[in-house]
Amino acid sequence: MNNDAEAIKPCYPLFQDDEYQQMLSRKREGREEGYSADKVHEVFMWTTSEEYKELNFSREALTIDPAKACQPLGAVLCGLGFEGSLPYVHGSQGCVAYFRTYFNRHFKEPIACVSDSMTEDAAVFGGHPNMNQGLQNAYTIYQPKMLAVSTTCMAEVIGDDLNAFITNAKNEGYLPQEVPTPFAHTPSFVGSHVNGWDNMFEGIIRYFTINEMESKEVGSKAKINLVPGFETYLGSYRWLHRAMGEMGVDYSLLCDPTEVLDTPADGEYRMYAGGTSIDEVKDAPNALDTLLLQPWGLTKTKKFIKQTWGQPCSDISVPIGLEGTDQFLMKVSELTGKPIPESLEKERGRLVDIMTDSHAWLHGKRFALWGDQDFVMGVTKLLTEIGAEPTHILCNGANKRWGKAMRKMLDETPFGEKAEVHVGKDLWHMRSLVFTDRPDFMIGNTYGKYIQRDTAYLGKDFEVPLIRLGFPIFDRHHLHRNCIWGYEGAMYIITTLVNEVLARLDEETQKLGETDYNFDLIR
Repeated sequence: MNNDAEAIKPCYPLFQDDEYQQMLSRKREGREEGYSADKVHEVFMWTTSEEYKELNFSREALTIDPAKACQPLGAVLCGLGFEGSLPYVHGSQGCVAYFRTYFNRHFKEPIACVSDSMTEDAAVFGGHPNMNQGLQNAYTIYQPKMLAVSTTCMAEVIGDDLNAFITNAKNEGYLPQEVPTPFAHTPSFVGSHVNGWDNMFEGIIRYFTINEMESKEVGSKAKINLVPGFETYLGSYRWLHRAMGEMGVDYSLLCDPTEVLDTPADGEYRMYAGGTSIDEVKDAPNALDTLLLQPWGLTKTKKFIKQTWGQPCSDISVPIGLEGTDQFLMKVSELTGKPIPESLEKERGRLVDIMTDSHAWLHGKRFALWGDQDFVMGVTKLLTEIGAEPTHILCNGANKRWGKAMRKMLDETPFGEKAEVHVGKDLWHMRSLVFTDRPDFMIGNTYGKYIQRDTAYLGKDFEVPLIRLGFPIFDRHHLHRNCIWGYEGAMYIITTLVNEVLARLDEETQKLGETDYNFDLIR
């Protein structure tokens, strides 16, 4: 093996060297006791069949490769979006390490989040002592303005009472009484990261407003509130700020993790950067209305705002695509009386121009996609706007009501008539669908690369490329800084889609003397 420090190879192609190949071969033959290559191939081919798909879709008590994460991960992202806020997870240390590394790998940023490290004894006797010491240590060491407390499944299974534990910790002097400590129960064994964000956000606005409603009056402030939901494209937040600024709208973006998840490398570590202020949260009930930008993932928040704040929570769709953005901006204009400025009209025109330029390459292309409820609904709508055809639409964390709404939306356009909606299914289901009803492309997160690899096993002609949109994206850099909302976001999505289509076309037409008659310089 080469030990020359000046000639170090990365793992690929290092493991392709003869010495490593021989070592791996000996390991397989003498240690692994695996099946023969012929048997592996036989089983693999069976898993691509219609027979296997029927068996796959009949399973009930098993999830394979879920297209979602757990509730406390969403709660952590929500907690990061407020000024001086430190997410605090009551539960095991391993879970919190998972949340932090999940976000580390997606955002390429350090993530401030603490846990009170419950272990076996806490699982038996309860985690009250852990919370006392954890709250004391977190506040003493990190000096947050707010601790946003959520739970893992260990704390939920044994029934730890967050309200009682936090109250006792303050009464016993472990934490100053004046330190804001909103909380939410976020059991990992139900729902998804989307529900966790919703639960944590509802817990935060409840904490700061529930006992102050006598002094609040809807519409006493000529502003609107915007609630983003679980959103990981930082450019989407920035587009909201820009669009509202250009309209001259007074607004509060309730939860904005943009700065803390995109800090500069200038020699200064910013544990708490940006975020929505506590004063803005306290003042939110005085607004004209609160717009939920991902309404399918904010059901608990919507119920609280309508019942407690008394605001209508006007119905809108996620602002993805042409129609979704039009609806959002017109609702903002209707509520505030502010006209839509020429700058946004021009931006809309540029989107229409992009759609006109690229629709010939996207028209009729077949896409399978998965992700969170509102993301999937918005991207599906955009696909039909440009004449593409969604084939299989999968959402692991959705409910039947969402499925019916998706079906209704698809039936309104000829491009959606053949699409199938799969509620509560996982990526192993998607794998079967891709093999038995092959699309041209997949749209989804990083985990779809394994489906692409499996399709490539059947040959380049059968390979289904993955277009990376959604969360998480671990294997490509800096995509999280882009925008997918608004006209700007629609332009980014269409640009991404059409260039993937054209790159695939170049791959297929570059064989000398065979397919290169269509290897064109201009597309």
